[in-house]
Amino acid sequence: MRVDRALTLAGYSRSEAKAMIARGRVRVGAGIVRDAGLDVRPEDVLLDGAPLDCEAEVYLMLNKPAGVITATEDKRLPTVVSLLPEKYRRRKIGPVGRLDRDVTGLVLLTTDGQLAHRLISPRWKAEKRYRAVCAGALTEADAQAFAQGVALSDFTAKPATLEILSSGATSTADVTLTEGKFHQVKRMFAAIGHPLTALSRLQIGCVELDAALAPGEFRRLTNEEIEGLRRLTGLSEGEEA
Repeated sequence: MRVDRALTLAGYSRSEAKAMIARGRVRVGAGIVRDAGLDVRPEDVLLDGAPLDCEAEVYLMLNKPAGVITATEDKRLPTVVSLLPEKYRRRKIGPVGRLDRDVTGLVLLTTDGQLAHRLISPRWKAEKRYRAVCAGALTEADAQAFAQGVALSDFTAKPATLEILSSGATSTADVTLTEGKFHQVKRMFAAIGHPLTALSRLQIGCVELDAALAPGEFRRLTNEEIEGLRRLTGLSEGEEA
């Protein structure tokens, strides 16, 4: 890999990489790098004496706050990408799927376009789990309605699991489904007569929202989480593409 490419993977622009090389800030071993096209291993590159923090692909989870939109940029509103440090924004990282502006919880962000595409593709049936708070007392009949597929005005939702956690004047339930159409969870609850008052996504596939993350905070996915998503979407070595 070219040394300037290694620097861009660490979040620097090409012009910044060239400037740092010209100033003698980049070394490989004991030698100062002068050639931006020098072929190197990223793990051997030192910037100001410290190893580069660079990855070929970036995989993050974010605890999305309410009021933030699931997009890369917007002229009026904060986005999930705007919550990240500049080194990640420069990598053209993007969210996997969407959450409504008022919905909170787990958002995955990655530079891995193939994985992102498969996680939102109906073919791979990646399950998403949500914590929902709704008006009125949920009953077993509501759980059965979700299991059969709720009929909406323009389509019938695929069967989903409704696990009732509490039931009363307001109820709390976990919903697990493989679809993610526009306002789908809200519409499903409205269709059974229990409009939502709050909704948060807790899980995508094998990846659960880290309870240690406050709203607006993020962390990298672990190798185990990344490999689990790759297995789910047929991208692991030996899996069917």
